[in-house]
Amino acid sequence: MRIFAILMSLMLALGACTSSKFQFYSGPEVTGILVYKGERKMYLMHGNQALKVYDVGLGFAPQGHKQREGDGRTPEGAYMIDRRNPNSQFHLSLGISYPNAEDRAYAARNGFSPGGDIFIHGRPWRNRKGGVDWTAGCIAVTNREMQEIYAMVKDDTPIWIYE
Repeated sequence: MRIFAILMSLMLALGACTSSKFQFYSGPEVTGILVYKGERKMYLMHGNQALKVYDVGLGFAPQGHKQREGDGRTPEGAYMIDRRNPNSQFHLSLGISYPNAEDRAYAARNGFSPGGDIFIHGRPWRNRKGGVDWTAGCIAVTNREMQEIYAMVKDDTPIWIYE
């Protein structure tokens, strides 16, 4: 009986130490996301009300709209959250629908690839403290913030990214 009690205590203690990266959110619906690159801010909106505000990191060449693969820029314009990755190498991630038809047409006219795989995501260990713009064009927040965003934002949520 004593061994059983010790094993049960150990299991309960281990269970209390683990935490899921998946959170539950039951607040107001996020109806849109606003990103202001110049301010390095992202707003989760419900109508005209900001529910949450985050400091963000951007692509390693943050000025201007993303036009081609490898340019290090974060896109500007109207997009949608179109997918989610619970197993991202950047903790959790939400896909942004870049490139849109206009982005693809511009790249085709100019003979290059527009790139893709633009996400809102967390940070790998080496970038855990934020700081400089380091992504290949994505929008980065802390892992804890990403858990919150992942729970709050649904697929098909519009995102507007401004300079």
